[in-house]
Amino acid sequence: MALTFKAAAYGVQNATTPVAPMSIDRREPGPHDVLIDIEYCGICHSDIHQARNEWGGGSLYPMVPGHEIVGRVSKVGEHVSKFKLGQLVGVGCMVDSCRHCADCDAGEEQYCDGSVFTYNAKDPKHGGLTFGGYAERITVDENFVVSVPENLDTKAVAPLLCAGITLYSPLRHWNVQPGQKVGIIGLGGLGHMGVKLAAAMGAHVVMITTSASKAADATKLGAHEVLISKDADDMAKHAASFDLIIDTVPVAHDLNPYIGLLKRDKTIVLVGPLDPVDVHGGNLILKRRQVAGSLIGGIAETQEMLDFCGKHNIVSDVEMIDASYINDAYERMLKSDVKYRFVIDIASLKSASAA
Repeated sequence: MALTFKAAAYGVQNATTPVAPMSIDRREPGPHDVLIDIEYCGICHSDIHQARNEWGGGSLYPMVPGHEIVGRVSKVGEHVSKFKLGQLVGVGCMVDSCRHCADCDAGEEQYCDGSVFTYNAKDPKHGGLTFGGYAERITVDENFVVSVPENLDTKAVAPLLCAGITLYSPLRHWNVQPGQKVGIIGLGGLGHMGVKLAAAMGAHVVMITTSASKAADATKLGAHEVLISKDADDMAKHAASFDLIIDTVPVAHDLNPYIGLLKRDKTIVLVGPLDPVDVHGGNLILKRRQVAGSLIGGIAETQEMLDFCGKHNIVSDVEMIDASYINDAYERMLKSDVKYRFVIDIASLKSASAA
């Protein structure tokens, strides 16, 4: 059995209890492990779903959410070669995978059937459950840790580890080029990152939204145009003109009006909807269009994304909160009352645990 130590955290005991202080066991670093003193952790909408067991009964308790983790290395195992003490690093949605399947060999660990998620997962290698970043420290294999550029605003980096890579991966996979017309549906935690990243890649970025009130924010974030999807004339003007559309809306909705915006042979990529969506076959067949999905990115691509963000000075727009405010943040997120991601100052968790 690996040696463990106690760490202060915030989590839930079951699906109906609020997020509250708790103490968890972390493993002492093994030969290839990195111990990280967490400084900031973003709050993802999926944290709420999993804490409240809203995804089909798959939640495991007790649970410490959080997979947008930024901190500094405080200890390394004897065989660690990628990181050094004091280095600024990040941990995203995964902390391990099988490492030998076709997906892992291709650097696409996110699609590995044996992926071990940063929280709410059984840890086959070390036993017990994985606990996430609503905590003061975390121990992770060096192969699932990424380096964070020091020039970026550290507190605003955390959401890049989920929201950032979720949008970067499809932009890269579908090979967005300067001058191409890229649509981002939905201006939220995911959508605002899509606008920033696509603009930095040189695309002509169109924010597609139902709300005209979001136009000013979208432009400020880098959108070149705003398309109001409820405006039939506006939609008609943009018909068959997009090279790529990324749909970040987290609930089921009719895709057909958006599919009609694509050129021949082009794709709409779903990163938000997990529920069934309505697609008419003729809308695809007549111009050989495609509907696709995309998860996060692999570890190498996540590092590439962070390096890209460092080069272009891209971070998330965040609202900082203390750990004691997490439950209020959850309720505000459900009302879309945040621009655009909440980030927990883990110093507040440490000070509360010491009090």
